Amino acid sequence: MEINEVTFSYDKKTDQLKSVSSTIDIGKITTVIGPNGCGKSTLLGVMSNNFAPSKGQIVLDGKAIHMYKPKELARKLAVVHQHNDAPSDLTVEKLVGFGRMPHKSMFKPGGDEDEAAIEQALSRTNLLGKRKLTIDQLSGGERQRVWIAMSLAQSTPFLFLDEPTTYLDIYYQFEVLELIKSLNSLYGLTIVMVLHDINQAIRYSDSLIVMKNGEIVMKGAPGDIVTEAVVKQIYGVDAVVRQDREAGLYIVPVGI
Repeated sequence: MEINEVTFSYDKKTDQLKSVSSTIDIGKITTVIGPNGCGKSTLLGVMSNNFAPSKGQIVLDGKAIHMYKPKELARKLAVVHQHNDAPSDLTVEKLVGFGRMPHKSMFKPGGDEDEAAIEQALSRTNLLGKRKLTIDQLSGGERQRVWIAMSLAQSTPFLFLDEPTTYLDIYYQFEVLELIKSLNSLYGLTIVMVLHDINQAIRYSDSLIVMKNGEIVMKGAPGDIVTEAVVKQIYGVDAVVRQDREAGLYIVPVGI
């Protein structure tokens, strides 16, 4: 996937994205980080064709993303949004089954392939025992796993997640991020996600895209670009960067 000089504005006055360009590494986990309002979620929205850029384009498998038909794109790219809504009385199994919609048509009703995809998605997200429960019977972490399971049932090579740990306590944050990491490892999914927590981004990413003021200012492996100088430049925060045998690379903010 290529991001080619993309500019985007919500109001046609102020650009939230300013001629940004980058590439997404196939089979890897790429995380977009940066301060609030820098354009992280907007970039993900443009990359998933939810927003149309005023200039530039996103290219997926050699084809501009806006040229894909909706179902065709949905067979290539699944998205877990920051805010997800579903009827509270909908069962886990039913919601996950909606992930199969891009593969169905009037002439191709659901069959064994769909059932197998749903079963595998429930299994990989540890939801088999909760398949008959309704959404309102689940914890926040379990609900997030259901949305990831629905995307997994979609059977796409690309998975985008916009702040998947929002509103979750530290246990469920860890659980969700470990799940995302395992999906990348098991299926070779190309994963792009937006995270606020720099330490989580370091731990769970192969590559980081760093944004500020609507621009991509750097991209690379966490160990190559996360430095005390970069944290100060991007976030305006003084921090120490440490390397630990068990924890790996991490930062500790110490002041402003």
